[in-house]
Amino acid sequence: MAHANLKEQISAETGQASAEIVVTLLGGVLLLASLAAQYLFAPAQAPEPQAHHAEWAGGHGPSNFYAEALAFVAAILLGAPLVLGAWKELVHGHSHMIELVALAFLAAFATGEYLTAGAIAFFMILAELIESRTALGARATIESLIRITPTTARRLEDGRETAVDAKDLKAGDRVRVLPGDNIPGDGVVETGFSTVNQANITGESLPVDKQAGDEVFGGTINLTGALEIKVTKAGEDTTLGQVQQLILQAERTRIPITRLMDRYARWYTPTVLMLAGIVLFFTHNLKDAISMLIIATPCALILAVPTAMVAALSAAARLGILIKKSSDLEVARNLTAIVFDKTGTLTTGTLSVTRLQPAPGVDPAELLAAAALAEQHSRHPVARAVLEVAQRARIPLRETESFEEVSGRGVKARFEGREILVGRASWLKELGLDTAALDSPEAEGLSLLYVARDGKLLGWIGMMDKTRPDAAQAMDRLRELGLKNLVMVTGDRLSVARRVAAEMHCTDLKAEVLPAEKLELVDALKKRGHVVAVVGDGVNDAPALAAGSISIAMGAAGSDVAIHSASIALMNDNLNRIPFLIHLSRRASAVVRQNLIFGGLFIVTFFAIAAAGQLPVVVAAMLHAVAEAVVIFNSARLVREGENLETLAVQAGPRGDLTVPAAQPA
Repeated sequence: MAHANLKEQISAETGQASAEIVVTLLGGVLLLASLAAQYLFAPAQAPEPQAHHAEWAGGHGPSNFYAEALAFVAAILLGAPLVLGAWKELVHGHSHMIELVALAFLAAFATGEYLTAGAIAFFMILAELIESRTALGARATIESLIRITPTTARRLEDGRETAVDAKDLKAGDRVRVLPGDNIPGDGVVETGFSTVNQANITGESLPVDKQAGDEVFGGTINLTGALEIKVTKAGEDTTLGQVQQLILQAERTRIPITRLMDRYARWYTPTVLMLAGIVLFFTHNLKDAISMLIIATPCALILAVPTAMVAALSAAARLGILIKKSSDLEVARNLTAIVFDKTGTLTTGTLSVTRLQPAPGVDPAELLAAAALAEQHSRHPVARAVLEVAQRARIPLRETESFEEVSGRGVKARFEGREILVGRASWLKELGLDTAALDSPEAEGLSLLYVARDGKLLGWIGMMDKTRPDAAQAMDRLRELGLKNLVMVTGDRLSVARRVAAEMHCTDLKAEVLPAEKLELVDALKKRGHVVAVVGDGVNDAPALAAGSISIAMGAAGSDVAIHSASIALMNDNLNRIPFLIHLSRRASAVVRQNLIFGGLFIVTFFAIAAAGQLPVVVAAMLHAVAEAVVIFNSARLVREGENLETLAVQAGPRGDLTVPAAQPA
């Protein structure tokens, strides 16, 4: 239902803008016709053409019935929405300072200057249309999320395919998705193989291969093959639904500088009216006062912040950076310290075999084959790592006679009458095996899995959680941006933590810490005056994430916990998004400053010129529209930020690669 409402809202906004364009164009045509009528139907004693040119500079109104009638209709057509809008704002107690323009229009209209009044309204509406159409353009990334929300699905029931509304799907339903279709909800692939474009969720530019067991997200596009998917989330509960709601919520939040402008708005309008009244009292020239009111309408200042924020939020959303509040974007530019959790953030969170250490007289392939035979029925992460490298080594696996998994210790298996043990060193020592003979400095920073057969130690397999390929580059980029305090915290062993911290070039390291100690670390940094960002996976880092000035959850796609536990969620695992976020925050702040300086100088300069009687009314209206356009287009530049950002992780180099000879099973 919410998706439908959002679609209706955007459709209504676009339709309203289109209707306003038609009305504005019609009014503009009538204004031009009125101006032409002064020449075509002018009386014989009409002044020279220069005098008619002076009309646009503040001279007398049209001198014949046809010109006056056309100008009158144009003024009503263009000015009525302007006056009604200002009246509604006043009735509801809101003040956007558009009342100054409405007063200028009414003053010109009341004195019979219909052409001037129509020109004021025309340029004001033209500026507003530029604002609304540009805002819609800046929100293109966000709106595309809503447009791609699937409306129908092919539900499978008792082997039959039935077309249903996507909003009627529920967890547990099975759906078929053909090539070219949008996936109707979050789910898991049951059968089929395909490539899926999920850029609208994760910001990754290249499609991702999906096969049985892989997770897929609603709203992403199935490209090549047919998939049968078991739905886990549908409608508003999908990752896409949550992203839509939170991004639109971010657009509605206000940053501190916006609230500061609202406070000054209380005295701004009365002050402008007082100054215009003083000029009118001494000069008796109403048109100078009207020009002052037009120039003083601070639309450029009002638009300075929100247009920049909307453009920045759109750029972030395009790259899979979900910012819940625009105020968080402002905080990011002032960061002085970042605390990174290790597992799942700086590392992949997936164990991989990096070293084999066979006992004397044992072949490495024999060691790996024995371990793979014993681990083939285990679902533990270390078992998956062993089986993966065994598959790469083309080691055939045969069925074992028995299998037993000892929780937290290892596994036992029997093959061809021989007992194989695979597990921790402490467990094997309890069983009477001495592992000290295989102790090696090369094991520093590795997680070790010892293998024994029939009471004889075959060796150990070293595994580690590899660092993300782009992590070190991202950390270097953060230092270039001026962040000197990059701290890694982990509950892992100190030896493992030191290895990761060295690869990441971290400035500080805290190992073997509990969640409460992570919280204490963040609080200590804040007490020392740092503005701290905490980066984690959003699952087991909740206390520290809550304590940070801002919190960033990695790999939030499909994770409710990650999306809701942090103030900023990265929908993919690319750490290069973090330095980009800081860069974007600083660029947005710079654009806001540019807009405010330009808007302030524009008002002060041309307000003084208008007070001196040197700024015709229509020229003032034209300049006002130009000022708005300058601010809007300056902000719109932010939409293009990050277009050249690398969206895929750099492939790991030779470090950590493992080549194992093929062998027959032990």
